[in-house]
Amino acid sequence: MRTMQPTTRGWGLLVGGSLFALSGVGWGSTDVTRLGLIGPLVVAAGAVWVLLVDPTRGRHALRVRREVNPNPVSAHSPATAHVEVAAADPSGRGRLAELQLGEQAASQLSGGLTLRARVERAPGLIRLAYALDPVRRGRWPLGPLVARRTDPFGVVRTRSTLGQPVEVAVWPQVVDLALPTGALVGDPDRVALGARSPSPDDAGLRSYRIGDDLRRVHWASSARRGELVVRSDERAGRRTASVLLDLPPDRAGIEWTVSLATSMGLAALGAGHPVRMLGGRSSRPGMAGAAGAGGDDRLGHVRESAGRHGRVELLDRAVDLEPAPTEAEAEADLLAAASELSAPGTGRDLVLAVVGVLSARGRAALAGLAESSDAFAVVRVPRTQGAPRRDAEVTLAALRRAGWHASPAEPGENLEDAWARLLETAR
Repeated sequence: MRTMQPTTRGWGLLVGGSLFALSGVGWGSTDVTRLGLIGPLVVAAGAVWVLLVDPTRGRHALRVRREVNPNPVSAHSPATAHVEVAAADPSGRGRLAELQLGEQAASQLSGGLTLRARVERAPGLIRLAYALDPVRRGRWPLGPLVARRTDPFGVVRTRSTLGQPVEVAVWPQVVDLALPTGALVGDPDRVALGARSPSPDDAGLRSYRIGDDLRRVHWASSARRGELVVRSDERAGRRTASVLLDLPPDRAGIEWTVSLATSMGLAALGAGHPVRMLGGRSSRPGMAGAAGAGGDDRLGHVRESAGRHGRVELLDRAVDLEPAPTEAEAEADLLAAASELSAPGTGRDLVLAVVGVLSARGRAALAGLAESSDAFAVVRVPRTQGAPRRDAEVTLAALRRAGWHASPAEPGENLEDAWARLLETAR
């Protein structure tokens, strides 16, 4: 994109010259008219010049390389951007030396502040380096460069973009949560968390679900039934953990919920459990809607021993989580996630949830999970007294009656404190 406009000097020449030329016409003086036209002609010549030597186009266009380290980066963690603008020939070097460069960045990457870059110049090369302070989870654009220059007469100024923007992925802010051995296991006769735990339907078969390892497909039975089925006995091993999110509508509550849920998932992953995230929706184009409603790759479990590092993959899945646009759709997403968790053949999994006020349907859907899973929930309770707080306390009491280990937490409070309170419910 390019814009062009006269400078203060250019406007003076345009206006003054035009008035002078009009005066010459009124007086019938050809010499005065010609003299007045000099100003507009100089401005026109300046405009032609900046168009002909546009550094963003043609054979001599400048090359831009941009790099962010680290990328992805966690929210509220520092990152550094490096931009290199290079010219390949003497013509490009001359134009590069005359440029004034400025960088563009989403406010979520700069904290709303002006970027201050360290500039290094060399023949045919400009290097910029500046710090980023990402303040919010998501995927945000960085760049392109804004290149400003004027013509040799100083009468026309042009502004154009240079290079292509890059996308910076910002992970949620997480903390390392301690997971004591056996802390989340209610039955003392079961093996400790992370150890081998047999599935209740060992040696049985069940329908294939998105995320299942294809090596567990029982091909003979699949051919006979006409649908893919997997051996549930091969699923036995480290118990799977599912992180269930119920995202609130307010931005601060969303980020706190995602940070806590992701931290909980990372704790389980570090203990050796395959982990998946359910609930919420993906804001990224081309991704499915509700996690748990089918089709979303978050239905698959992340394993620490996966080819791609499990921690990185789990953080990537949390980047795009957003709530449904309406309360009705949000409840539908929660019910779909609960249905996925209670599907036949899932075994006695570990369920870690972060939820808010639940409707009667939502409470009923989650109540049954305590019978087939070791279920733990942090319930968001507003700081202020009133109906919302009372509703949250009703949800908390209902989950406890159903057999959940549930504890309250105020959105925005320290994540480690909320986690420690949840662990206390298992003792």
